Amino acid sequence: MKPPAPRTTLVPLIGAAIASLGASTCCVLPLVLVLLGVSGAWIANLTALEAWRPWFSTIVLVCLAWAFWASYGPASRCRDDGACADAARLRRRRRWLWVATGAIVLLLLFPYYIGWFF
Repeated sequence: MKPPAPRTTLVPLIGAAIASLGASTCCVLPLVLVLLGVSGAWIANLTALEAWRPWFSTIVLVCLAWAFWASYGPASRCRDDGACADAARLRRRRRWLWVATGAIVLLLLFPYYIGWFF
């Protein structure tokens, strides 16, 4: 019988990254498009996604909590069958989790600190 797959934080991190992009689409995407040289009156329509921002933010927080639970929870080191994760691999996963969390928090809070730059 094949042992169960080890817990991974990849799925919740991808979900959190996508949701944080959705939460910051109203502010980050128009700025990025203008910086890339894309312009037009249609960019102003992206602010219509502002109403969805609380939902995306909630999804981000749930996915990050899931990723931290998978990385730091009681079953993060050893599985039920007694096989344990490599300590170096676990440290690397946790480090990337913190890096991704920092990037996601910057995207999520973008509408609040963008005013400091302009």
